Amino acid sequence: MKTVLITGGVRGIGFAVAEAFLKKGYRVCVTYSKDETSARIARERGVEAYKADVSVEAEVLAVFEKIGRVDILVNNAGISLIKQIQDTSYEEWQRVFAVNVGGAFLCSREAAKRMLSQNSGLIVNISSVWGEVGGSCESVYSSSKSALIGFSKALAKELGYSGVRVNTVSPGVIDTPMNAHFSKEDMRAICEEIPVGRLGTGAEVASAVLFLEENEYITGVDIPVNGGFSVV
Repeated sequence: MKTVLITGGVRGIGFAVAEAFLKKGYRVCVTYSKDETSARIARERGVEAYKADVSVEAEVLAVFEKIGRVDILVNNAGISLIKQIQDTSYEEWQRVFAVNVGGAFLCSREAAKRMLSQNSGLIVNISSVWGEVGGSCESVYSSSKSALIGFSKALAKELGYSGVRVNTVSPGVIDTPMNAHFSKEDMRAICEEIPVGRLGTGAEVASAVLFLEENEYITGVDIPVNGGFSVV
């Protein structure tokens, strides 16, 4: 049985990806940082849930030690920050990058160690439409997600000859708890800007991850799952 590890995998996009791999018969492991209720529900569904802050090296190492073999890594854990640049502290910048980019680095490094010995593996980094085109009042978040795209392309070149593929999936506005802060009026305005006229679903993002798992000749790409939101 193959093993997939999904960071931030007890709710939202991460849990949708977890459910998709469960249906395919994978051993599904996820990390979470705080949400014990969602972690309990995930465990009831058959998921192995490990509490860990992916920005803390010791906690990441402990998770990988418990899991052992990893065939697929999905770096989904992330935090957002909606602030104008003049109101943003350096500490806030550091925290967003520590989780969104540092966490992906730490987990990818540990997964790569295992995948290289297996001569196979897949790493999927979950970026964002803002990582592709930038978002006003989200310069820090956008920068962190853009960094993931560059990280993925470089790592795809570095690991490709060893049978390890690395790709990015960049969701648009997805109907998840992360976007719950938007009012109904804000949501209507956002949907008017999306060519398909609606928010995306976690399942639609998960299907893009599964597509990358199924096609072994794809590496170094960024797949936008945003309903045409990034079309200019």
